[in-house]
Amino acid sequence: MSINLESVKELLIFLGKSLFSVLEALVFTLISKPQKNVAGEIVLITGSGSGLGRLLALHFARLGSVLVLWDINIEGNEKTCQMALEAGATRVYTYTCDCSQKEEVYRMAEQVKKEVGDVSILINNAGIVTGKKFPDCPDELMEKSFDVNFKAHLWTYKAFLPAMIAKNHGHLVCISSSAGLVGVNGLADYCASKFAALGFAESVLLEMYAQNYRGIKTTIICPFFIKTGMFEGCTTGCPTLLPILEPEYAVQKIVEAILQEKVYLYLPKFLYFLMFLKSFLPIKTGLLIGDYLGIFQAMDGFIGKKKV
Repeated sequence: MSINLESVKELLIFLGKSLFSVLEALVFTLISKPQKNVAGEIVLITGSGSGLGRLLALHFARLGSVLVLWDINIEGNEKTCQMALEAGATRVYTYTCDCSQKEEVYRMAEQVKKEVGDVSILINNAGIVTGKKFPDCPDELMEKSFDVNFKAHLWTYKAFLPAMIAKNHGHLVCISSSAGLVGVNGLADYCASKFAALGFAESVLLEMYAQNYRGIKTTIICPFFIKTGMFEGCTTGCPTLLPILEPEYAVQKIVEAILQEKVYLYLPKFLYFLMFLKSFLPIKTGLLIGDYLGIFQAMDGFIGKKKV
């Protein structure tokens, strides 16, 4: 009898907590969740030499964060540094780092720890895209996609997560993609690397939760194509529902998600509905929707650059 009562008690506690979490989520869809203060936090951004990484650096500069900028492009990274200082940053550190090289990541990480301190917000943003059909994509380019878009996340987490665990304080940000949620014609290797990055980030999130490190937050970003030049020439068949995103709009939403400690951010919001449909619709219906939205033809005009 006591065993049954204990089981009922555990069930009621579970239902109560579940209901509270659902209600909390509903409330924060109606009103904005309070934003945390990141002034003085050490923010490391990979791929900061251009595009989304540069815009993220400028936003965090205005918020008073200490910036650590990693990029393989020395000139671009120095320009971002100068722009960040002009935007109000007081401390900006630049490092030339090829995030696809594990030993280089570890070496740069040790240098950052000595010269700047422990990174408290890690934004894995660096990425490349080949834009080739799978049979036509050279092996070395596919390997590079995984090295930059996914494996670099392993090495940066390994380098900076231990200090976050020691303090039970930190924020891990994964810039994945809508291509990490659903396959895209002409992006097989890119999709695979972004699916991997998303799955890895989710898994570490669960590890931190299971070990009761509730002070370590995770935010996973899944945007549609952004006009950073990376997907230059790509199109959308339904710009009303699935527009190619303006960089400033995208980065504003990303920074808001980080400051509000959201776990997931899909851009545009229509992606939430698409993922809901994907969970139960027959594959033939899904293919019809993809055809209507122009997803199958999106990469036909691709002339983009490899770097974010």
